[in-house]
Amino acid sequence: MSRTIQIGLVEDDPIQAKIIGTMVGNAGMDCLHYVTELEFRRRMGPESIDLLLLDWNLPGVSGLELLRELRQASSGLPVIFLTGNDSEQDIVTGLQAGADDYIVKPARPAELVARIRSALRRSGPPTGHQVIEDADPFTFDLERRRLLLHGEPVELTDREFDLLVFLFQRRGKVVSRQTLLAQVWRVGPNVATRSIDTYVSRLRKRLGLQGDSEWRLEGIYQHGYRLVRSSNDDPADLGVEPEAQAG
Repeated sequence: MSRTIQIGLVEDDPIQAKIIGTMVGNAGMDCLHYVTELEFRRRMGPESIDLLLLDWNLPGVSGLELLRELRQASSGLPVIFLTGNDSEQDIVTGLQAGADDYIVKPARPAELVARIRSALRRSGPPTGHQVIEDADPFTFDLERRRLLLHGEPVELTDREFDLLVFLFQRRGKVVSRQTLLAQVWRVGPNVATRSIDTYVSRLRKRLGLQGDSEWRLEGIYQHGYRLVRSSNDDPADLGVEPEAQAG
């Protein structure tokens, strides 16, 4: 039931791209190849990658410039430089610009995969509290990433589970679309996407989070979304969650 990890790769050298794609694929992850930063920008939204492998020397906008723009947009997308630039100054510059790691080519397969998994662990969707209590009829198993409703397992995608956990941990508070983009989707606020609305609609229908149900997932006009419990959440209290920065 777990979703395959999606690794993005911005690399203009087709031979390098094939080698790296094979390393990533052999580790059970999908590698989505972008030849230029422009192609990455056009495709990153709908593909919702989990981590980006980034070459420094690209035609047009450099990898360093792309990274800086992602971080300025508050994107928490994990980024690992995978480049032939091996000077100490370049490594320091890349890390200071917000890279999660820096690997000098040629990459060794086992090391590359280990660093990818390490970066994903460090920057995974925040769960805040490690236990979700008083959520009847829902039971969350955060370690196994499972949800039970009235004791029966409910099949959710990883993104649906992350979104639901995020909202339950902020019950009663309005969470903005920008916060959800940064903290659950791990993309910057300037990315145009209606995915949030689609996911919210799915959760409402699948889990009964609407109408007269005990738990309701409400849309708050010009603010965002809020999960409330009919029995003890005050519908008049907006309790707006402060804007969160990814990463």
